[in-house]
Amino acid sequence: IYGTDVFLLPMSILWQYSSCVRVSDLLSAKGLVFSVIQAVFFGICVLTDLSSLLTRGNDSQEQERQLKKLISLRDWMMAVLAFPVGVFVVTMFWSIYIYDRELVYPKLLDNFIPAWLNHGMHTTVLPFVLIEMRTTHHQYPSRSCGLAAVCTFAVGYILWVCWIHHVTGVWVYPLLEHLSPGVKIIFFAAVTVIINVFYLMGEVLNNYIWDTQKSRIKYHSVQMPLMVSLG
Repeated sequence: IYGTDVFLLPMSILWQYSSCVRVSDLLSAKGLVFSVIQAVFFGICVLTDLSSLLTRGNDSQEQERQLKKLISLRDWMMAVLAFPVGVFVVTMFWSIYIYDRELVYPKLLDNFIPAWLNHGMHTTVLPFVLIEMRTTHHQYPSRSCGLAAVCTFAVGYILWVCWIHHVTGVWVYPLLEHLSPGVKIIFFAAVTVIINVFYLMGEVLNNYIWDTQKSRIKYHSVQMPLMVSLG
């Protein structure tokens, strides 16, 4: 699973870069940030798993310390970036796309970006991140720190979008061209709130999956000795 995503996401980054040069420096650049996030995250997942295998049975405290740092980085990225941003991109992109694709992904891009790459950027992210959450327990940061980090990312990305418009006069998201300044502010605030909601959803889902699993393990650990004694 990791291998597929780690291969696909860098390919999308390279394709988007070349498309940016050929099309407008803008329309494809909007997905670059999200592709980089997912590529880095799943790359760290691969590195963490390989490091765990290589250090298994090794008594080196330094290697164990480095592995713990890597795991902490993986968990932080999952909680703050990979899950909330990934879910946000998929849900928002396809919701707007179904309503009017010209507002988010103009038909012009079909001439430069193949359908499989579009799905690699805007579809496969969600199942991969859900599989990662189901198969690996992630330690979430404190809620205040997590929400602060999510807000920092959201505000930073919004400022980047506004800066591009300031420099070029073009919005990377065509939808923004149809909104008045006041409505843009409301839209950006709503986007920040939605990403924070997805962060909280990820935290709840992670706790539910792994608390349930812990309960099952505890139940079976109690039941097995009881059955043996009764037998």
